[in-house]
Amino acid sequence: MLDDCQLVELRKITDLRGNLTPLESFIDVPFQIARVYYLYDVPSGSHRGGHAHKELQQLIIAISGSFDVMLDDGTEKQKFTLNRPYVGLYVCPMTWREIDNFSSASVCMVIASEKFDESDYYRDYNKFREAVAK
Repeated sequence: MLDDCQLVELRKITDLRGNLTPLESFIDVPFQIARVYYLYDVPSGSHRGGHAHKELQQLIIAISGSFDVMLDDGTEKQKFTLNRPYVGLYVCPMTWREIDNFSSASVCMVIASEKFDESDYYRDYNKFREAVAK
């Protein structure tokens, strides 16, 4: 299942004035965008994530700085280091994610396929493992 989660090279439009990376549903992002949020000023040594989603899809991008994303499908794990604002990590449903190792002044932007819905979350790792084992 982790094979469905992958790095996505985003468009990068460059000219003398700088770079621009557009994010459009079904063109740059493989789903309809319903929500965008970002993490910043994450204290050194802190972790974010620590959950999985039943249906929600995400694209995670390091807008500034760098951080690591550990993905886990219940049987295997894979670590991705994000550090370029034109590369996103597609995270499919039923994938546990942990984000850590934030560099100073890093900004993590998350693009989501659904609005916030607490019932879509697995926040207990053991319950997540039970669900994916079925």
